[in-house]
Amino acid sequence: MTVPPKRTPNGALIELLAIMERLRGVDGCPWDREQTFESIAPYTIEEAYEVADAVERGDMEHLKDELGDLLFQVVFHAQMAEEAGHFDFEAVAAAIAEKLVRRHPHVVLRGAGANGGSDAAGVARIGGGVGAAAGVERLTVAKQLAVWENIKAAERSAKAAAASVVGASGTAAGSPGALAGGPSALAGVPTALPALMRAFKLSKRAARVGFDFEHADQTADKVAEELAEVREAAANAEARVRAVPQAGPLREAGASDRAVPQAGPLREAGASDRAVPQAGPLREAGVSERPPPSPEIVEEVGDLLFAVANLARKLDVDAESALRAANLKFERRFHGMERLAAARGERFETLDLAAQEALWQAVKRGE
Repeated sequence: MTVPPKRTPNGALIELLAIMERLRGVDGCPWDREQTFESIAPYTIEEAYEVADAVERGDMEHLKDELGDLLFQVVFHAQMAEEAGHFDFEAVAAAIAEKLVRRHPHVVLRGAGANGGSDAAGVARIGGGVGAAAGVERLTVAKQLAVWENIKAAERSAKAAAASVVGASGTAAGSPGALAGGPSALAGVPTALPALMRAFKLSKRAARVGFDFEHADQTADKVAEELAEVREAAANAEARVRAVPQAGPLREAGASDRAVPQAGPLREAGASDRAVPQAGPLREAGVSERPPPSPEIVEEVGDLLFAVANLARKLDVDAESALRAANLKFERRFHGMERLAAARGERFETLDLAAQEALWQAVKRGE
């Protein structure tokens, strides 16, 4: 593989910033001009996921394009902020540079430039490279993570203190999660994070202050407990449905409107892991639809998912990556069933459950 020559980013970045300014200008793009922070934020999230997708597929050419799309989102937000008088792209870059220096005190040293003054373009002297100070401890990954978490905790405390001062002046409210004795251990975990990732971060923060199970098997017991509560809530809801006789033309004689128990990852060990078609809105016309889930079921399923995310953290498993891999596996196997059915001259959707199950097991054996 030919490695392209290293280029300075200044020229391309300056051009990108200028293009963004023109797009938002008086004679710019109407769509770009009408965008706000709120309207652009979903695109920012989408582009971040597309970066992750390119990485997962090992597609470096696509990764280059997606990183550009994500950088454009940063530039877009910075341009809108500059127009509103908040900050500009230079301030964004300066803030992250300062944060990296602050959070890596053992490897990033502020050195002197050639003229003996502050070398703003090259203040970092990384690891064992030129300029590293003698005697600086080389930390293990575990120690580095501990140092990083302590530094971030100190940063949150400083922000909370500053917010309290501002709040006391009557010009702004205190920051979310701020307490009388200092910031909450959970302060600063963004609410806009994907729910699984946020559950991971919340449980990790709680564990840092001692609110955690000692062993992973205790966390697994909590998952079993939450699953039992989901089953109980579902049974209660089922009993309520059965207690109310259904009437009307939508009722089909002999047809059950009960959701079929799910196969797959939610089934106990040894059972088929193929997803069983759901009753309700996805069922064919003529079969009564189930009422929406009760608040009790929604709450208990949420508790179960949080417990599973916590178990993943306890086992040092990235829950988001694990679920993404499980999604890909299910998708691969389902496509395999469809192809196998087509090769036999059959239409998958017309097969009964037993035949579909046989296809699923055949695909699994072939992997």
